[in-house]
Amino acid sequence: MTAYSESEVFPTQVKILIAGGFGVGKTTFVGATSEIEPLSTEELITAASVGVDDLGGKDGKSTTTVAFDFGRITIKRHNIVLYLFGTPGQERFWFVWDELSAGVLGAIVLADTRRLHECFAAVDFFENRGIRFLVAVNEFDDAFRYDAEEVRAALELDPNVPVLLCDARDARSATSVLRTLIQYLHSFATASST
Repeated sequence: MTAYSESEVFPTQVKILIAGGFGVGKTTFVGATSEIEPLSTEELITAASVGVDDLGGKDGKSTTTVAFDFGRITIKRHNIVLYLFGTPGQERFWFVWDELSAGVLGAIVLADTRRLHECFAAVDFFENRGIRFLVAVNEFDDAFRYDAEEVRAALELDPNVPVLLCDARDARSATSVLRTLIQYLHSFATASST
């Protein structure tokens, strides 16, 4: 058996996607974790969205991501730089996901328990492409609280897929999700190298 150093097994620069339904908190998540000023392609929601986008349950939301959000964070303990790409949530912009997924190592599917069905497309996208992901439930203030196993059952996830609860507004909480994803991805990288 060959011994590998951590740097040989796991890259030091990692591309991560943050996906999920419209209004689930992807832009907020990237902004809360990024050590640089995040790049955002947020645009005002216009009358053109009426009848095209489901705005139900998104009171007060006046902008939407039309291409992607970008941020960067360094996990100093492991000397890993994460490049974060937040995907657009509206179905009419999903064509961008294929381009953004090129070279990605892993993903976070943000979920909102008030509209859990809206993250099915992201789960399917990553499962169909063999991209490892975890599910992070963004616990909105007015949402009913479910435990991780209830969410796992509702989404019919493989038992190995981590399911976490988080607050996308809170840098500590969101960074904890990123650390868990890196640990999850690292476990697969080291297992496949032995």
